[in-house]
Amino acid sequence: MGVVIRSALWGAGIGALVVGAFVTIVDVAIPSPPESTASLAVRVVAILLFALTFGALPGALVGTGVGALRRSLEPKQPKQARPLPPPVPQQPYDMWSELVERCAESTRRVAAAVQTVPRSPAKEWLQRISEQLAGELDDVRGIAQLGRALGAVDRQHPVYQRLLKATHDFHQFENEVGRVALQMFDHPELDEARTHLEVLERQLPQLS
Repeated sequence: MGVVIRSALWGAGIGALVVGAFVTIVDVAIPSPPESTASLAVRVVAILLFALTFGALPGALVGTGVGALRRSLEPKQPKQARPLPPPVPQQPYDMWSELVERCAESTRRVAAAVQTVPRSPAKEWLQRISEQLAGELDDVRGIAQLGRALGAVDRQHPVYQRLLKATHDFHQFENEVGRVALQMFDHPELDEARTHLEVLERQLPQLS
């Protein structure tokens, strides 16, 4: 309960008590003829109403003012700042990881494209080519690790240029796999696809 409300209640109580006691004393001090029980009850109710009207209400107003004054004099508690969430650690930009991820994306897309080809000996050949591409991805990671070890940050550095060319080769090979896979939908037979698969195998990026 707030300071103002408590002060208002105390003021109302004290005011009603003081006025009620004063009116009672005055009423008792004035001599009057013997009265019936009903007349006595009316006098008690009248005293209570008088005490409430002229004691409780003014007392509540005075108490409200006193409570407001007390509240204004109280030292204000400083607002406690909400704790900030811990900062998310920022990973430094790695230009090598960006190129490695691009090669990895091409490798994943090639594997997904192979899975769409109808089952046939030609598809098994295409799967082996896809697995060879996944093996070349390990060499891509090795080149990136070499660049990090050398502390190379210049995009004209030979290691970066080698990795950039590998990214281009992976993307080109991805496009070729898509072209061959589309042709194998219509001609899944090995004799029909042999020439395309041989050419595709020769185009496989060779990094090792």
